[in-house]
Amino acid sequence: MNVIGVDSLLLVGLTTVSVAGMLYVFIYPLLSGEAKAEKRKAVFMAPSETRKILEKQVDANARRKQVTDSLKEIEARNKRKKVSLEGRITQAGLNWSRRQFVIYSLLIGFACGTAILFLSHNPIFAVGAAIAGGFGVPRWILQFAAKRRLKKFIEGFPDAIDIIVRGIKAGLPLADCLRVIASEAEEPIRTEFRMIIEAQAMGLSVGEAIDRLILRMPISETSFFSIVINIQQKAGGNLSEALGNLAGVLRDRKKMKGKIAALSSEAKASASIIGALPFIVGGLVYLTSPGYMRLLWTTPTGQMVMAVCAVWMAFGIYVMKKMINFDI
Repeated sequence: MNVIGVDSLLLVGLTTVSVAGMLYVFIYPLLSGEAKAEKRKAVFMAPSETRKILEKQVDANARRKQVTDSLKEIEARNKRKKVSLEGRITQAGLNWSRRQFVIYSLLIGFACGTAILFLSHNPIFAVGAAIAGGFGVPRWILQFAAKRRLKKFIEGFPDAIDIIVRGIKAGLPLADCLRVIASEAEEPIRTEFRMIIEAQAMGLSVGEAIDRLILRMPISETSFFSIVINIQQKAGGNLSEALGNLAGVLRDRKKMKGKIAALSSEAKASASIIGALPFIVGGLVYLTSPGYMRLLWTTPTGQMVMAVCAVWMAFGIYVMKKMINFDI
């Protein structure tokens, strides 16, 4: 019995020592940091080619993290900015002040209200038309002018980036390339890059000055341009190659928009015909039977019918517009 007890104790002891040894061999290096130290030592003691590969992997991971942080910072900064009325006027390329915009809005509202009052002799409709004209028409004018200006900017923006690429490859600094565009490009690119130069003269960096371009031109193309410039300033890299790739991407986007416009042209034509059909039919009926159509704006029931039809017509136009417009 004593022999069996001693053997059991020896077996338990050997098992304990074995488990402790395994833990020391496999677990302790991970907890103490010896494994990382050995890995770093192996990197420095490895052959030159292997060491270069490992160092490139470490640099790529650090660069990827820096680029990701830069993108998050730029995105958060752009989201915090809200465009004011002056900013919308600047986007439209107009030289109006806030006071001029308010005066024009009041004049348009007064003209719309007077016209509806003269036609319908209904003060409620006149007030509604004055409010809609005063608040809606000036903002629609700003939106229309801004879209037309953005379209011209998008058409010439890839060529402006190509000028920067060629200038950098020729040895010119980025600021000089921007000055060339600000003096020789067509509108509205010339004005926008001139504002970038003026912002730099006031003490802003190139990245901060280009960030202001996004407020005046709130499109994906300027966001891409700002991201490339900011990342190059913070993380380094080949700026000419990055901007050359960006110019190719912008041209591909332009081609895709053209293909979408061609494919949706039939739907747009159908929507235009459907939207204009009620007015055409109403005009023809009024020419043949004026007394029959005059009831629509001379009687309360007819006026109510016209108001309801106008609401449904606007809703239908909005739905058709959303169905045939695509953003890329």
